[in-house]
Formats: sequence, C-alpha cells, structure tokens
Amino acid sequence: MHPAPSAPRPAGDGVRLARAGLCRLVEPTDPTAMLLLAALGPVAALEIAAGRRTIRAAEHADLVRAGAEAGYGPRQVDLRRAMERWAGRAAGLDPAADLAAAARAGAWFAVPEDPDWPEALADLGLFQPIGLWGRGRRGLLRFPAGRAVAVVGSRDCSGYGRGIALDLAGALASRGWTVVSGGAYGIDQAAHTAALATGTGVPPTVSVMACGIDRLYPRGNDELLRGVEASGLLLSEASPGCTPSRYRFLQRNRIIAALSAGTVVVEARWRSGAQNTAHHADGLSRPVGAVPGSVLAGTSAGCHRLVREGSAVLVTDVEEVLELLQPLGATAAATDPADAAEGPAAVVDGLSQPDRVLLDALPLAARSRPDHLVRVAGLSAREVLGGLRRLEERGLAEGSEEGWRRRR
Repeated sequence: MHPAPSAPRPAGDGVRLARAGLCRLVEPTDPTAMLLLAALGPVAALEIAAGRRTIRAAEHADLVRAGAEAGYGPRQVDLRRAMERWAGRAAGLDPAADLAAAARAGAWFAVPEDPDWPEALADLGLFQPIGLWGRGRRGLLRFPAGRAVAVVGSRDCSGYGRGIALDLAGALASRGWTVVSGGAYGIDQAAHTAALATGTGVPPTVSVMACGIDRLYPRGNDELLRGVEASGLLLSEASPGCTPSRYRFLQRNRIIAALSAGTVVVEARWRSGAQNTAHHADGLSRPVGAVPGSVLAGTSAGCHRLVREGSAVLVTDVEEVLELLQPLGATAAATDPADAAEGPAAVVDGLSQPDRVLLDALPLAARSRPDHLVRVAGLSAREVLGGLRRLEERGLAEGSEEGWRRRR
C-alpha cells in the first residue's frame, strides 16, 4: 500500500511573521514594495524594507529584473526613495504584537503560502494582498469565487436603491451565491442583510473591510457585521488598529472584485467607490452589471455612466444578473471617508498620490505633527513636509505651532 499523500502544510512562522510585518510597513499597492516581495520573498523583503540590512547586488538585480517583467524601469523601482517612505513605520514595527492583537479579537492571519489561500486573488498579479486578516470560520476562506457576486453601491442610497439591493442580493443568496460587499452603510448594508436572511451558500456573505480586523466599522453596522462574522467572513488586508481612510477603501475594492465572478453596481454617484470596484472587475475581465435609475437621480449617475462607457451591462432583475454571471459561474454614509471624493468636482483632483494619502491622514479637529504624519501616512519626511505646503497652498490644510490639520 502506498501512504496517503499528506495535506498541504500552512506557511511557517517566519513567513507569517514577515508578511504581518510587511502589512504594517508598506501599502499594498506600492509597486516597489510588491516587486521587492515578488523578487526576494517575504522574509528578505521585510529585512530590507525595514532597514535591518542592505540589499545585496544579486538581490538588487533580481528586483530590477522583476520590475522589468512587470513593466517598470530601473528609475521607477527606486528602493532608496521607497525606504524613505517606509522609515517612519519601520521604527516601531512589531509584527508579533499585531498577530497577538488579532488573536485577542478572535481573528486569524492568512498568507498566500497557506493551502487555503483564495486562488482568485492571484488574478491581481503583483498587487494581490500581502496577507488577509480574518474573522469568522477559517475553513470558509477558500470559498469558490465562481459562485460569488459583488453587490456594491452608494452609502447614501435612496429608498429605491436599497429596495433593489435587498431584492437582488436576497435572490442571489437564496440560489446559493455568496454575496461579497464592503460592510458600509447603504447598498453594502442592504446586500449583507439580505444575504444573511436568505443565504443558502457557504458562506452566504463576505465583507471586505478597509480598517483593522479588530474593529467593526462603521459603528452603526456593528450588529450586522457580527452577523456576517457568525455566518460568513470578515476580511481585511489592513493591520490591526488601522483606521479607515479613503485610500484604504479604494485599495480594498480590488479584493472585492477579485473574490467575485462579477460585480453588480446598484447605485453609484458620478464619482464613487462603487465605480472603482466596477473598474477593477472590468480590468480582471469579470462581468459588471449596473442597475438603472432616474436620469434625475445623482445616486444613479455613476451606473448610467458605466453603461454608457461600455464598462457595464444594464441589469434590472436577478435573472439578468445570472445571465451575466453564469458563464463564469459554470466553469464606498456621509461619515464614511470613502465618500469624500464623490461629486463632480473633488478636492483631490490634481493631487499626487502621496499628497492624497497625506490629506487622508490629516485629522479634522486635533492637530498632528509632521513626525506623526510620517508614521500614519507611510511617507518620507520630505514627502510629508512638501505635501503639507502644497495642501496649504490649495486651502486643504492649515498649520500652526501645535501641528497640522485638514481644513473643513
């Protein structure tokens, strides 16, 4: 008799610890960080990114080669400048403490080296998550993306939009589909609520959050998110303790899109996080459906835009959604930072990505000093000081001897 094959083993402690450290140290869409990780692996990547040792000549050659394969030139893979960005967070880096904080919250940490890592996330290529912090039954993590659908939309939805979201998500969940959304107010809230009420899939619903797994955001959805945890999954790529900010909402949207066979946008303003999710899905060659609304309703302007631009197919009921999904299935409330840029003229227009991140990091009431902003925003001191002046010139920030804050 031949011995039975052994089950795939989870990642070793060194790899898990290194990925937990990278989750805290770098942003998940930082190309230099992701190239370093892809070229050298998590342990070496953390040692170098945290400044614990210098990069060797052969390792730097591997980094440049990985960049070239991904379409980045040597000047774009600037490790020195990247390490300036990461230095503020590197000083207090303690991945063991993050893992302990997650455990205290009843959470776990999954990494791509684990046998239950969701295969669909590999479609994100270089920008698949460094790791996923999760709450809920770990055994559900490898749910089939081919039987999952993202239902997303505006946080300040109309009664019409909420009703449509309840109907669509409820009908999909009752037919065994996993409903994936973001746990926010409005359409997300309706989608999760309906899936929990009618779901027959395993899991019935999954929420991908934009904050640390040890907190439930928004607070008004606390009971709902605990219901998702009890029956489905709460997931986040942000380290424990991280607060929600607009750029984290936009980053997590790629995960919502990747974990689903397709995306349905129920309501979305002309500029919105839901549109961002739809564009991620389209970029992954996942089908996108958009629900029509009144031509006079701002909450539907984004849906009409997606259809007009050819990024989405118009859908009006569950049968049309299933027509859209079946080929694959067979084989961002006013208090939510993600809504800050909705509307025809956003304050972030024309800002560089570092300046947008810095603007998100600025408090509205209390003041924050530049050295604190370096750690919070994950930017270098030079980027923070220069960015503060640029934001001040645009009337977006104000400084004093006590520190800086965002102008209302």
